[in-house]
Amino acid sequence: MQTTELVLHGLVVKKAGTAEQIAAVLGLDEPEVRAALDDALATGDVAGARGTFMPTPAGRARLDAAYPQAYAQVREDTTVTSAADRFEVINRKLLALLTRWQSVPQAGSTVPNDHSDPAYDNAVLDELGDLHERTEPILAVLAGAVPRLKVYADRLAAAYDRALGGEHDYVSGVRVDSYHTVWHELHEDLLRILGRTRQE
Repeated sequence: MQTTELVLHGLVVKKAGTAEQIAAVLGLDEPEVRAALDDALATGDVAGARGTFMPTPAGRARLDAAYPQAYAQVREDTTVTSAADRFEVINRKLLALLTRWQSVPQAGSTVPNDHSDPAYDNAVLDELGDLHERTEPILAVLAGAVPRLKVYADRLAAAYDRALGGEHDYVSGVRVDSYHTVWHELHEDLLRILGRTRQE
């Protein structure tokens, strides 16, 4: 996959973002991403305003046409597809866990978690740690086939460490590189690599 197409891929995974954010998703140098974005702007494959970019319909079409050839071998590798299947099992567990992190049971209903109960939060974080450990060998297999995916392992570990340190936003916050944010991007990346659709 050409650099411009890879940057388009990063934009689609991120939905929209700055050159710095796309570089972080792809594990590329920011100047390289900026140059690719300039090329994509010139061809009408991305639109940008005030430093934030998003793919155009033409850019998405270009990317969709590039995937089958770029990832043909990966899609036929049963080691990779099996790892992706195991990832999906953990994905369902993680989504349920994140729901429990964001809300707590109260009087037969649920209310937003105000994080006033350390025991409750710590129990959820312990389960997150278990899922994180189960994900690590899966990511190792996936990164063996597509090396740039290793950046997700690093980003997930960083988010988990910050969450353990008491920064609650790093579990599921939308304004930081939280565990949920990174996981969602990883899932989208993997689905596009394999030509699958999101089931949740």
